[in-house]
Amino acid sequence: MTNKELTQEQREELISTLHVRFEKNKNRHEELEWANVQAKLEANLEKLWSLHEMEASGGEPDVVGYDQKTDEYIFYDCSAESPKGRRSVCYDREAWESRKNHKPENTAMDMATDMGIQLLTEEQYRELQELGNFDLKTSSWVQTPENIRERGGAIFCDRRYDMVFMYHNGAESYYAARGFRGSLRV
Repeated sequence: MTNKELTQEQREELISTLHVRFEKNKNRHEELEWANVQAKLEANLEKLWSLHEMEASGGEPDVVGYDQKTDEYIFYDCSAESPKGRRSVCYDREAWESRKNHKPENTAMDMATDMGIQLLTEEQYRELQELGNFDLKTSSWVQTPENIRERGGAIFCDRRYDMVFMYHNGAESYYAARGFRGSLRV
């Protein structure tokens, strides 16, 4: 068994968890049927592994859309706050290497790559916020445009005062209340 394979028991438990969440949050995917989602999951074990990693780190992944052109279901981290297992990370490896002292254990971009997911874009983050109120106490790194990253910055978003905000920070910064949210297409 490679490190990107789940046991039969893990697969069944994850699919059950995802099914319960899917049924509990119909507003996120009103026109989609669980049986179709489950068939896709069972046919894509590597993607199921990525969803397991999202779940294990506190992301509470759920279906938020379906792309008819590519025949893919779109999952986002839908935890109320930025996933606990993905906080206190700077933006990327370059930022991590630039720190002289007190380096965080990991980076958002490295963790996402290892998990087989993508950081949400600002647009995706705003779409997520239309489905509920997320990051009321935390914030989440989002994909940063290259022209900002080249200057040492990175962007993150949160929700305060019933509004979604986008901010900037040095990419090397990290905080206990800042993590990242991911997306996965299955």
